[in-house]
Amino acid sequence: MTALVEVTGLEKSFGDHRVLRGVDLAVDSGTATVLLGPSGSGKTTVLRSLNVLEIPDRGVVRIDDASVDFASLPRDKRERNRAIGALRARSGMVFQAHNLFPHMTVLGNLIEGPVQVQRLPREEAVAQARVLLEQVGLAGREDAYPAQLSGGQQQRVGIARALALKPEVLLLDEPTSALDPELVGEVLAVIRDLAAEGLTLVIVTHEVRFARDVADQVLFLDGGVIAERGGAEVLEDPREERTKQFLARVLEAR
Repeated sequence: MTALVEVTGLEKSFGDHRVLRGVDLAVDSGTATVLLGPSGSGKTTVLRSLNVLEIPDRGVVRIDDASVDFASLPRDKRERNRAIGALRARSGMVFQAHNLFPHMTVLGNLIEGPVQVQRLPREEAVAQARVLLEQVGLAGREDAYPAQLSGGQQQRVGIARALALKPEVLLLDEPTSALDPELVGEVLAVIRDLAAEGLTLVIVTHEVRFARDVADQVLFLDGGVIAERGGAEVLEDPREERTKQFLARVLEAR
């Protein structure tokens, strides 16, 4: 079976600092992949490369039938944007910070992308948004503004907003890192439900116990390479010493 997401030879430098050093990965449809690793290991850069928020220096990223070889991007700006746009349209991104439009209501945040980008009729977008808000436990909050919501509620709106674009894969960049500890659980519960429903997920997180619950695949990054990969057993019985050290430190901090 062909993977839904496939990354080959991904490389990225910022100035003289090589952040990614030839990352290869594959994600099957309907699975949850967790990216773990210390700060600066390249996890978020991998995620942002999948959504083309970062332009890799080289490497190939494919999501379903959209593929970009970053070493040979078209020179023509229109062709380049078309190729990048086709790849970006296959994924939805949930950020560390909620990144909601503060001047828009919850409903306004959810329908902006479908109406403005995908040209969905407003009535259809509103109906879809109400279903998504119920799915993330926020039915009845359509008219609230982000400032009137808790951090956990804002992040759940962020998840619903990403889902409103009907992505083939949902990318989550440490979705609980900006939350107070008592709000983490409500966001993780929504993500668990999405994983149980068979949505394809790629998650950067330090929540090791949560990762153990949802991960079909675990990738441990260190120094811009995937140092260890496998199933959830990587979290229980890692082979690599560097993975063992990282997990011990993270679990001790919890």
